[in-house]
Amino acid sequence: MYSSKTKIGVLSALLIYALAVFLPGAASVAYAQPAIPIPEINLQIGTGEEPEQLVGTLRLLLILAVLSLAPAFIILMTSFTRMVIVLGFLRNALGTQQIPPNQIIIGLALFLTFFVMQPVFSQIHTEALTPYLAEEIDFTEALSRGEQPLREFMLNNTREADLMLFLQMARIDTPVERDDVPFRAVVPAFVLSELKTAFQIGFLLFVPFLIIDMIVSSILMSMGMFMLPPVIVSLPFKILLFVLVDGWSLVIRSLVEGYA
Repeated sequence: MYSSKTKIGVLSALLIYALAVFLPGAASVAYAQPAIPIPEINLQIGTGEEPEQLVGTLRLLLILAVLSLAPAFIILMTSFTRMVIVLGFLRNALGTQQIPPNQIIIGLALFLTFFVMQPVFSQIHTEALTPYLAEEIDFTEALSRGEQPLREFMLNNTREADLMLFLQMARIDTPVERDDVPFRAVVPAFVLSELKTAFQIGFLLFVPFLIIDMIVSSILMSMGMFMLPPVIVSLPFKILLFVLVDGWSLVIRSLVEGYA
């Protein structure tokens, strides 16, 4: 009988022999296989022969910069601001905490924004983007044509007092024509008007639900139920009232029809 140390020594010798025999063969097979070609990418900065090459590159960089700022444009130059603020006020007025969740509120506000802005986007596509892609107009003309429908939309939904505020702060004389109003004054005035309108709608949404909270609180105090939070009792009644009057349709209709 062999001892355990002898068995371990024999197994170790066999393992070393197997590695010595098979590893060179495996290595030769691996080296025999053709190498997979790896693509080589070179980024070079050279000297252009024509000035138009530099203009095209700068224009491409400008377009990429505009696309990176697209979320800010959607928030500040469309109806998205009013939509998302009013829906947030509605959720707080109902007192339903995180129902509906933020994803649903933002998604609904985004699609309502596309619905309201669809005529403006269609006009921009027809008058600016399509002729530019067909090489009928240059980039400057396309930018001027695309700016006009958006300017008209913002001016139609901007209060005159808010617009005058930014014109005075910029020390710009009151323009005679709408087209003479600088874009840097139109955008902040439009955002300020949207915030004011959204807060007014939010106040009107809070009033009926606040009345329900006051009624429920008075009833509970008259019954001596001081330890029971009135919000727990009033929440089902607020939800029931909101469903009975078809609140979602009323709010969405008011938001969409509120734009000129």
